[in-house]
Amino acid sequence: MKLVLYHLYPDLLDLYGDRGNVLTLKARCRWRNIDLEVRQVSLGDDLSLEEADILFLGGGSDREQNILGRDLSSKAGDLKQAVEEGLVVLAICGGYQLFGQYYETADGKKIPGLGIIDLYTVAGRKRMIGNVIAQVTDFDQNKAQLEDKVKLNTLVGFENHSGKTYLGPGIKPLAKIVKGYGNNGEDGLEGVRYKNVWGTYLHGPLLPKNPHLADEIIRAALKRRGYDFELAELDDSLEIKAHSAIVGRFG
Repeated sequence: MKLVLYHLYPDLLDLYGDRGNVLTLKARCRWRNIDLEVRQVSLGDDLSLEEADILFLGGGSDREQNILGRDLSSKAGDLKQAVEEGLVVLAICGGYQLFGQYYETADGKKIPGLGIIDLYTVAGRKRMIGNVIAQVTDFDQNKAQLEDKVKLNTLVGFENHSGKTYLGPGIKPLAKIVKGYGNNGEDGLEGVRYKNVWGTYLHGPLLPKNPHLADEIIRAALKRRGYDFELAELDDSLEIKAHSAIVGRFG
């Protein structure tokens, strides 16, 4: 059983250990005898998505986002089609913003995004930084494994951004803020959940402290590939302790 993960711009986007998300997915697949092949794609490389099961895009500075935005612009149509067809995507911070319609700078200039999801970002005056706890309501509660193993319905992580992201009509957030700022510090929402796309401002990295989310991503990729396969339960006692410690300290 094999899945393929495309790690976009690992040499440019790796703020706050975002690479740890890829390592977590690879480890959790390996422990279940799933071969997750990681292919690194950087500036100028061909991005042929036919074999891609998971796409990962981390966070970076404004300068780096502008560079990769120009590089990805010619591939936006293929990316949008792949997303509509169920490609699994995890996009963090700047990568999350890039999937939207545009980023408006402090001087009013609109930098086009990829236009894949109906959301937009504007530059804010305040730096939104700190630990985050957010309540999630849309995990697949039909999975007995998730219900029996642990009732984690929160996400924890670390945010550091000044961009304020707003979701378009009918676009669902990933979670609701319990502690922290989230998308914009105003509407109490964090991230986006669109088809098989998970977009979020949470660094840290995100997935080591949120094993339930990592498994949702793996499960979605397996389902899209047509594998009739139930994820084996793992001993997540340490991960759960780390998650719970953050909730207990900041919640």
